[in-house]
Amino acid sequence: MGVKLRIGAVILAVLCLSQWLNYVLYAQEVAKPTREKAFPSSSKCKRCHERVFEEWETSPLSKSIHSPAFRASLDAFLASPAGKDKALCFRCHAPHVREFPEQVQLFIDQTKAGDPSLDGVGCVQCHLIKQVDRTKQPPEPKYDLGSKILYGPYKDFVPNLAHQSMELALFQKSDLCLNCHQSVPSAANLGKSNDLLGNWDQSKTVKSGKECQSCHMPAQVGESANGEKKRKTANHTFPGRIGKLRQEAAKLAVQTKIEGDKTIVTVKVQSLVPHSLPTTHPAWASVALDLDIKGKNLKTVFTDKRVYGRVYQDAKGQKTSFDFEAVKVLEDTVLKPEELRLETFTFPTPKDTKTFDVEVVLSYAPITGSPSFLQRVEAESSKGSQDPVFQSIEIVKFAENISVK
Repeated sequence: MGVKLRIGAVILAVLCLSQWLNYVLYAQEVAKPTREKAFPSSSKCKRCHERVFEEWETSPLSKSIHSPAFRASLDAFLASPAGKDKALCFRCHAPHVREFPEQVQLFIDQTKAGDPSLDGVGCVQCHLIKQVDRTKQPPEPKYDLGSKILYGPYKDFVPNLAHQSMELALFQKSDLCLNCHQSVPSAANLGKSNDLLGNWDQSKTVKSGKECQSCHMPAQVGESANGEKKRKTANHTFPGRIGKLRQEAAKLAVQTKIEGDKTIVTVKVQSLVPHSLPTTHPAWASVALDLDIKGKNLKTVFTDKRVYGRVYQDAKGQKTSFDFEAVKVLEDTVLKPEELRLETFTFPTPKDTKTFDVEVVLSYAPITGSPSFLQRVEAESSKGSQDPVFQSIEIVKFAENISVK
């Protein structure tokens, strides 16, 4: 009888344990909201934050999974050995995939559709971040999905029925940006040779107390929410390569010296930004310094250029524009944080003219890559070859007329 009682007790205990496990699993499912509820569309935020939404909508962040270049790159990534980790690109381009990794195929399908209903980097993808773990490389964001609190930099937030708000010092620190903007995917551990930002934290700008937000979310006066009293707010267009901020990225000093039949133009390129110029993700990003000499009748008699960027090599020994294929950095001409670079151009002194023009332009270069990749980007874009990625974007220009004595 004692044995039967013990067996019965064990069976009862197993049944109770099974019920308890089912309850725990059910509770966990209930506790974790759906993706739609955890990360609602930014269009819902527009109802109360119209100004902020309209700024964000013009920004590169809003196009993080919409751009033709990203869609074309995603296909190449998924076809590469690195593509085994399907979520890699989305951890920055649509960071809520971190919380819903089982839905990564949905993220892929939505992106390939060309008009995804999913946000990439939207309002809550940032404002739900409660902490950034700097001990991880790259730094890792920690989302707060259970409390229905949206975090931000303001002490005097306005109480509302849509969500709770809480001031968090993180939103005034560069740490908030590092979880994506310090991450460079590669097929090999390239270490410092493939550093995205450079020694930004050692720059004069950062040591003076400025954070990423100082330039890329500059302060302005306006409404944070519709009808709210105007106050100091952060700009959400995220200026950089796009926007007037790029005109403050560098300055040029040009000196022309005629030595008989030979002329020497010396250009000092001074980077004014506290990080690498350009930052090298996407890997095809480059900055070009173009020299154009115009002689008689404004005819171009000499041109030359310098390109600042990185050249990668893949596992087959071929050059590649995709950092996720990179196993080696072949060439690195990136302007380091706040670096002064000296460039010298030598050419024959223009003849049969009393003067000639020197024109020097520093600009973000058009997208580069294999012909098949560029054709794919063009096909993905509604603007075709007129898409802005195929155009140079001027940073700073210098021009002067030189007398030939």
